[in-house]
Amino acid sequence: MTLRLSKLSFSYTEGVPVLSGLSLELRRKEFVALLGPNGSGKSTLLRLASGLLPPGQGKVEWDDRELSGYSRRERARKIAFLPQQVESIHVHTVRETVALGRYPYLGPWGRPREIDREEVELAMERTEVTTLASRNLRELSGGERQRVHLAAALAQGGDLLLLDEPTVSLDLHHQVRFMSLLQVLAREGRAVFCATHDLNLAAAFASRVVLLHRGSCVAEGDPADVLQEQRIKEVYGEGLWVGAHPAGGKVAVLPSIPREGDAR
Repeated sequence: MTLRLSKLSFSYTEGVPVLSGLSLELRRKEFVALLGPNGSGKSTLLRLASGLLPPGQGKVEWDDRELSGYSRRERARKIAFLPQQVESIHVHTVRETVALGRYPYLGPWGRPREIDREEVELAMERTEVTTLASRNLRELSGGERQRVHLAAALAQGGDLLLLDEPTVSLDLHHQVRFMSLLQVLAREGRAVFCATHDLNLAAAFASRVVLLHRGSCVAEGDPADVLQEQRIKEVYGEGLWVGAHPAGGKVAVLPSIPREGDAR
């Protein structure tokens, strides 16, 4: 199964393109990180890939079928999307929030089956929120809520998981645990497409990275090949150091911090 984005262009305002002529493919068992500075089009691309936005030009296909041809329920059974912020006007416990991910599978009476309850419990276990199951979602920290929303996306199932800046509220320990889980999910057979500003997490865990700049793909491939110093400086600006991480040798990107006494 493949997510295929063909010559996508999109504008929120006429004459001001957010994405221009972008083509990508994402296959099962791939964990692809979507990189780029603010305003490069990452969130828009994920919303197009999820079917929440219709492309201005080009097409989005999943499993050789245009996304626009799927019903909303069909699409929800195939694609789970975790946006940057998930807002709810209702008060739910953690377990109730995760159970919302099973909505596409419920019958006309909305009664969960045993398989639905099992998927909810498994999702909470994998995201380490089982101990929070009876807590009110509004009582949790931002990082805890983010893990709960990931659990809901996992409970939703499907073969394609789209995530927009999922680690932004997490502490360092849970950032690593979160990205490790995404890596495992890809190995188990899902296609994972994750937008992130953290180049180091992307380099450490993603099998492939896609670098956007001003609405276009400037490079894609192995993190070590894409995250070259000259290219990173061209996209993000000067003041960055690119080298090998001391533990494991993966590419690392850090700010160049002037030594005390250096001219400023």
